[in-house]
Amino acid sequence: MAHQAGGQRPAPRPVPDTCGTQAYLQDYAALLEFLSCPSMVVDRHWNVVMANSAFETLFRGVRPHPTAMPGDNFRRFVLFHPDAGEVLGEHEPGWCLPMLAQFRSALETSGHDHELQALRRDIAQDPIMEAAYRQGLPHWIRAVGEAGSRLDGAVRLLLHPDPRRGRTECRIVEEAPQPLRELGYRRLTMVLRDPRPPAAPVRRPRRPRGATTHLTVVTSPDS
Repeated sequence: MAHQAGGQRPAPRPVPDTCGTQAYLQDYAALLEFLSCPSMVVDRHWNVVMANSAFETLFRGVRPHPTAMPGDNFRRFVLFHPDAGEVLGEHEPGWCLPMLAQFRSALETSGHDHELQALRRDIAQDPIMEAAYRQGLPHWIRAVGEAGSRLDGAVRLLLHPDPRRGRTECRIVEEAPQPLRELGYRRLTMVLRDPRPPAAPVRRPRRPRGATTHLTVVTSPDS
């Protein structure tokens, strides 16, 4: 389940132009490079402020997209990029629905936020995503509970392009040291675990850009 967003990608949140802040972020970026696991720093809208080489390697195979590249805005990548399911295993229940649940919660508490409003319009413009948001999401939350939308500590499936990793799980670890919190940032790291044993093929052929599918928790419009 992945679609093309109709709006423009939001601009990343500007970083306060102080020598101390810039120096800290530069050093923090150097720290990320020492990590062998994919790691990114995002703002409250999921704009990616920085990411390490392991993160870039994980998503190196995704095709260009005008509004939903993983290194630009991770939430839009999860929701709208047609290749998201090629990297994020069990994409619908493991990544997309939790992200939609987090978005709904943010919209309920900060409904005036322009970036949230823009994303809501993009969802509404896509009949499949709108059905996911209005029908699939409530059904999923009833099944798994509100805790199912939490990412920190969650174990998720990845389809890593490195054949030595392949189909593997990761535990998502969220951290926000004080300097990042003051900027509204947090770091999410996908701590890679031992690869899963081979399973029945689950990856579908890549769809042409603009092609649509439907959530398994939402009845197909054609049915």
